[in-house]
Amino acid sequence: MPTPQRVHVTHTYRSDPATVFEALSEHENLGRVMGAKVTRVRDGDASRNGVGSTRRLKIGPLPAFEETVTAAEPNSLIEYTISKGTPMKGHWGVQRMTPTADGGTELDYRIGFDAPAPGMAAVVGKVITAQLSRGLSKLVD
Repeated sequence: MPTPQRVHVTHTYRSDPATVFEALSEHENLGRVMGAKVTRVRDGDASRNGVGSTRRLKIGPLPAFEETVTAAEPNSLIEYTISKGTPMKGHWGVQRMTPTADGGTELDYRIGFDAPAPGMAAVVGKVITAQLSRGLSKLVD
């Protein structure tokens, strides 16, 4: 039986957690990070980018899919799940921001999912890891 795929990427920013949180939570900014076309589908229940907000991502020739924010704690946490349009199963993402001693932010980004075809999750995991490793530096300094 295959094990669910896990992606874990960290990135240190010179910017403070409030700046990093604001940049990560603004859906349209993720286009730079993921190399995708990102469109806002729905604002959140209590705030524009908070719980319930949904974005559509279109990456190259792949079908579009939607991600919905399931938890948001200002300046420290964003959690989301794919809510529509992907063959991946049980996809979730967690972005934790921790202040560093010099006023910056340590981002700990974890993603988990499984795929319907054997070996597919491992390939997708490698692609996501590479894209995040390159793209996160484009978000803020």
